[in-house]
Amino acid sequence: MTGLRLGFFTRLLDEGDAATRYRLALAQIRHAEACGFDSAWVAQHHFHAAEGGLPAPFVFLAQAAALTSRIRLGTGIVTLPLELPIRVAEDAAVLDILSQGRVELGVGSGGNPEAFAAFGLQDADRRAVFARKLAELVAALDQKALAGGDRVYPPHPSLGQRLWYATFSVDGAQAAGQLGAGLLLSRTQPRPKTAPDASLAEIQEPMIDAYLAALPPGTAPRILASRSVFVADDRAEAWRLAEAGLRRFDARLVAQGRLPDAPRTLEEIIRRQDSHLGTVAEVTESLAADRVLARATELAVQVHSIDPPHAHTLRSIELVAQGVAPALGWQRQHRPPIAQQAGVAAQ
Repeated sequence: MTGLRLGFFTRLLDEGDAATRYRLALAQIRHAEACGFDSAWVAQHHFHAAEGGLPAPFVFLAQAAALTSRIRLGTGIVTLPLELPIRVAEDAAVLDILSQGRVELGVGSGGNPEAFAAFGLQDADRRAVFARKLAELVAALDQKALAGGDRVYPPHPSLGQRLWYATFSVDGAQAAGQLGAGLLLSRTQPRPKTAPDASLAEIQEPMIDAYLAALPPGTAPRILASRSVFVADDRAEAWRLAEAGLRRFDARLVAQGRLPDAPRTLEEIIRRQDSHLGTVAEVTESLAADRVLARATELAVQVHSIDPPHAHTLRSIELVAQGVAPALGWQRQHRPPIAQQAGVAAQ
């Protein structure tokens, strides 16, 4: 895992209204930067506050950019089928200029099926719509002429080199590689019906194989693995907080028909939700057993679906940076603020 980068991912699910969620998430991103994290990632979700509290990631990340100076700022993801690719390119370019070149642009076809109807789309068409809009986005970022002859302003072609592609499939991973994009691997990877108890590594390693095989010659791989990680000073405290959060999330999955309504021990829920929790030593051991991390270039940790109180999230960020990540091969980079780095241009 030499050269591993470290990211903090938030779905903005702290208890409270939207203003509280945004304030706490911003504080967590600032804390991650202070602890040396390389990147911060946010997810876009429309309408469903219990799934994620952020429909406008570029607006939120503009505020995060104003409050930070080093940490890279990523969308994980923009739900591209529900967006106008030209506007995504414009918003990302403006944000990248304001943040002094810190944007990582992650896109995908995901999102709640119910949200598609509100945008006049059918969920069943998401893959075809995503493929078409991704091609439009790439062309816009590359300054290709649009219908009518115009080109996206402000011009920002370097963003195309920081494009990330989220997928749950081998075919999607291959497409990401062919594009030369980064590959975003999720902790919410669905299990096939034929292998409901498969590990993330068993599902995602073939995706990595396909991605690497498809990369154009000379293109460096970018593979981000998102994982649920909650670290506490005390094992009992970690499990107490985890039980409340994980059982709450498990009940939601049952209510949605995504899991059978059967009694489950906390250990079973932890396994089903692919969570890594406990002390520094316990989480380090758990993550070290994940074969995907041996091949990833970046680990992004998130406390969802444990969703502990804010103070415990901040402490988990500290413990990941102080103990877990270094044991996995991460080295903190003591960089000056982006604006002070030689050779960093606005475009």
